[in-house]
Amino acid sequence: MFRFCLALGLTIGLGGSGRPAAPAAQEPPKGPAGGEQLRAGVAKVEITSKTALPVSDPLYVKALVLKRGATTAVLVTLDAVAVGEIGHVPNDYLAKVRARLEKELGIAPGSVIVNASHCHGVVGPDVDEKTVEAVTAAVAGLVPVRAGVGVGSETRVSENRRLRLKSGREADVRHAYSLPPDDEVVGVGPIDPRIGVLRLDRLDGRPLAVVYHFACHPIQGVPGGANTADITGFASRVIEENLPGAVALFVQGCGGDINPVRYKDVHQPRSAEPLGNLLGLSTLRAVRAVKCDAAGPLAVRNETLALPRADHAERIDALVAEQARLVGSLKGTSLNLRTFLELATKYNLAREFPAYPSHLYLTEKAQGRTDLLALDAENRRNLQAYLDNVLTTEKLTRVTTNLALLRRHQERNLAAGRRPLEVEVAGLRVGDFVLVTFPGELTVEVGLAVQKASPHKTTFVSGYTNGYIYYTPTAAQLRNAGGAQEDSDCLVAPEWEDLFHARVAALLKHL
Repeated sequence: MFRFCLALGLTIGLGGSGRPAAPAAQEPPKGPAGGEQLRAGVAKVEITSKTALPVSDPLYVKALVLKRGATTAVLVTLDAVAVGEIGHVPNDYLAKVRARLEKELGIAPGSVIVNASHCHGVVGPDVDEKTVEAVTAAVAGLVPVRAGVGVGSETRVSENRRLRLKSGREADVRHAYSLPPDDEVVGVGPIDPRIGVLRLDRLDGRPLAVVYHFACHPIQGVPGGANTADITGFASRVIEENLPGAVALFVQGCGGDINPVRYKDVHQPRSAEPLGNLLGLSTLRAVRAVKCDAAGPLAVRNETLALPRADHAERIDALVAEQARLVGSLKGTSLNLRTFLELATKYNLAREFPAYPSHLYLTEKAQGRTDLLALDAENRRNLQAYLDNVLTTEKLTRVTTNLALLRRHQERNLAAGRRPLEVEVAGLRVGDFVLVTFPGELTVEVGLAVQKASPHKTTFVSGYTNGYIYYTPTAAQLRNAGGAQEDSDCLVAPEWEDLFHARVAALLKHL
């Protein structure tokens, strides 16, 4: 497979104009309090599978290595759906990569943070080899850098997919089943429009790397369904094309319940590229506002957190009963799909005189007859009965789909003997840039709560990191289990949330 590896070295600056390299005799500035200068190296290697699907655009593994004194931190980003468990990155990937980096480069396993963008692209089978290659190249390219932090905003590319219903329940926006009727929807959840930016410049001012953080499922796809890094792949391309010599590393945030905007559009081809262009340009705007200086602390921490597993038995029983109720509510109807569509068109196009032009209705009325009116009443009853069955079937599809998820995870939790689910919670600090990571698909409200409580002004929270444990919604969202994917495709009990926030609060104090 063709390999593309960038170990950095072009000479064009942020504004697009060429700049000479800094004189060789320039002495790197000291870090805070006379400490050692922060050094960074970055590289990217293509990991696209060329056999699974036609290729729209390349997928990459990107590595950023940060070093100050005895502290080394490695941030790896993958254009992949997850770090193991689902998709095409094998379950032993993280352990194999860490073992090789420790053996070959002396990097401690806990210093390696791997985040998946959650795009649904297909990577090649040698993704672990490519990852080691990228990190090795980044280490070889370590140079003194200055760092800066910024925050941008983008509100046009994402939407919260959880829909609040009149019933008090919640549904979600998925291709796996239909949306609830519009008149049942009373609200939606929030998004997080923030774009977190860590900018790293060489000492001559040329950008070396941009780490950007945003919360959104990059699952819009491209016309024709080709292999793609999706929204964030296009965004990174925009950033890199405008900052020659720099690598853009996307870090997925708390996007568990955040979809691309117009995710279920059926009126035009779905394309991630326009959304990626918007995100990339908004990120560039934030990058250009960042002022880099001698970075503050470099710190990386990795801790293990034990989470309680869910017992879905009660919710499964409730959904089985709901499934039976919905099946029992289906009624026989005279119409089939053809006659339903014919009548639905007529009775919505001409509501007063649907069966025939108005003059025949008026003729019957003058003669004291109601034949057409009686036909209309019968047809409307049949239309409503057929429509009721359609709506019931849509509800049944949502219940059946989410019931299957609950059953699958219940079986897994029972097989584990209810022993806690052990996960990694990691923290990375580069000056004022603070990142907390977790392997679950965190919903946006979890991330917003951490940001609000953090003692650090620029704190960002990422799921999909150092493993994968399916969705981790809030405790309140878990009370909706069975209504949406986030609360059904889930291994953990509601108590996970308090444990997570307590551990993150302690972690943030040490960064």
